[in-house]
Amino acid sequence: MELAFTAEERAFADEVRQFIAENLPKDISRRVEHDLHMEREDSMRWQQILGRRGWHAYTWPVSQGGPGWSATQRYLFEVISGEMNCPTIQPFGPRMVGPVIYNFGTEAQKAQHLPGIRDSTVWWCQGYSEPQSGSDLASLATRADDHGDHYLVNGQKIWTSYAHHADWMFCLVRTGREGRKQEGISFLLIDMKTPGIEIQPIPMLEGTHSFNAVFFTDVKVPKANLVGEEGRGWSYAKFLLEHERVENSNIGFSTFALRRLHRMVRELEEGGRPLIERPLLRARIAKVQAQLKALEMNTLRALSSMGSGSSPGAGLASALKIRGTEIGQQLTELLAQAAGAQGQRLDPALAHGEGDLDPITASVRGAPANYFWRRAMSIYGGSNEIQRNIIAKQVLGL
Repeated sequence: MELAFTAEERAFADEVRQFIAENLPKDISRRVEHDLHMEREDSMRWQQILGRRGWHAYTWPVSQGGPGWSATQRYLFEVISGEMNCPTIQPFGPRMVGPVIYNFGTEAQKAQHLPGIRDSTVWWCQGYSEPQSGSDLASLATRADDHGDHYLVNGQKIWTSYAHHADWMFCLVRTGREGRKQEGISFLLIDMKTPGIEIQPIPMLEGTHSFNAVFFTDVKVPKANLVGEEGRGWSYAKFLLEHERVENSNIGFSTFALRRLHRMVRELEEGGRPLIERPLLRARIAKVQAQLKALEMNTLRALSSMGSGSSPGAGLASALKIRGTEIGQQLTELLAQAAGAQGQRLDPALAHGEGDLDPITASVRGAPANYFWRRAMSIYGGSNEIQRNIIAKQVLGL
């Protein structure tokens, strides 16, 4: 893999920077810069701007309405977006269920769902985890009973991100109990307006509302909403999880956090001297910066294989998830350390999208919330312990 960018790639990077500079709404950029909670309306406003340019589903091939970018172009777009205070693109539609639908769905499903995902007019959520089925996801118990032309779904999902915003859910359900537990799982698309769905919020420690518990009571789902074959949902889920774990390398966030950290340690002082003059802190920053660069190179490897239509492989996807979450956690630890005593109090105003702070003060006040949020990253999407087991089994043959 070439480490130097070509003239065409540098021109592409300039195009991305120019587009963002001219089109990212200033109020949205300010919310990101000042660490304010992003509402659905603001996220969708930016995503729809990208959609009109054809860049919202930026990982998609041209045949599915995407831009057909190379791995390097996708990488450049993500890094530049982080550098320029763009909000995170919600991955559930374009990065997760979209590829499942265009690889395994029917033509009718593609026609119904892909345009809304591509243009960001429809918000998706993921129905995977259950109260007794987190890391052991294949033990899930939510049932989808066959009633002729439809299923009746009963059960519960938990830790469902943004279910209260979602128009649709892609959901793993149990349609059979014979054979291995993985063999009785199917992949359904569920309209969140269907009667029988109840959403209960799970408040976060820092005051935001992102997670939910979702209850299904005799929820009628047409069989036309079954993706692929009944009982093959585990295969589709593994395909999706490999894409999610590459997504969880979080290059964009880490680039943004590192830039914020550099600014904080240069402007904040201790004993009349900038924090950057503390040798141990400077060494820790240099170490995590080197780790991030290595992660970027391996993410490019994974993106390259995905761009050619193949899977990145469970081993590489798991390794990226582990390193990406660990680096994110190291960065938020360093941000909290740089914030000092002033950054040890949770600020509910930031969590609710309020406040008019300068960027440095916002970084200090937002340090605790970022620290706690990044703790969860090594758990969701398959805990890092599970990822190490996957590497041991599928790569090392242990």
